[in-house]
Amino acid sequence: MAEGKRKINWTSELVSLAIVLAAVTCARSSLADHYYVPSGSMEYSLMPGDRVIVDKTAYGVRLIKRIVAIGGDTVSLMNGQLTINGQPLGDRQVEHFGDRNALLNLQDGGGPDYDMTIPEGMVLAIGDHRGNSLDGRYWGLIDERELYGRAVGIYYRSTDVKMRLSSPLKSLQALLGGFTWKPL
Repeated sequence: MAEGKRKINWTSELVSLAIVLAAVTCARSSLADHYYVPSGSMEYSLMPGDRVIVDKTAYGVRLIKRIVAIGGDTVSLMNGQLTINGQPLGDRQVEHFGDRNALLNLQDGGGPDYDMTIPEGMVLAIGDHRGNSLDGRYWGLIDERELYGRAVGIYYRSTDVKMRLSSPLKSLQALLGGFTWKPL
């Protein structure tokens, strides 16, 4: 009799687990996802190795760049400094996007200059590391219907952990120490 109860409990646990896995899969495919930052094109806002949460309800393009202009905006980017509709967004260190600030990385220069009025239905995506970013200045504008999601925050920042067999506890602490939360 005790064996029968174990089977019932085990079956109940499996059903509960299957429901949770189905809910997580549905949420990930329609509400939110995570994204690994592969390059330094968004330094200093995002660093290579960062992992970010993406709100998929906000926007299909799978890249991490800052949308700096939308249809109807006139954009000028000279020596890494961005001007939208005649208004500079900041200086050579920080740009201001509403209540958000982006720390720029211009150590490799500002990349190619850019001057254009963005057509309706399109957006311009630019990296914060202007001299080291393959972005809209190279591959063009993005149809706003193709946007995938909005980066919400960094949940893990890589710390260049080298696993050491002589000190596995310190290696694990360094690995776990990368977990953080930084809203974007």
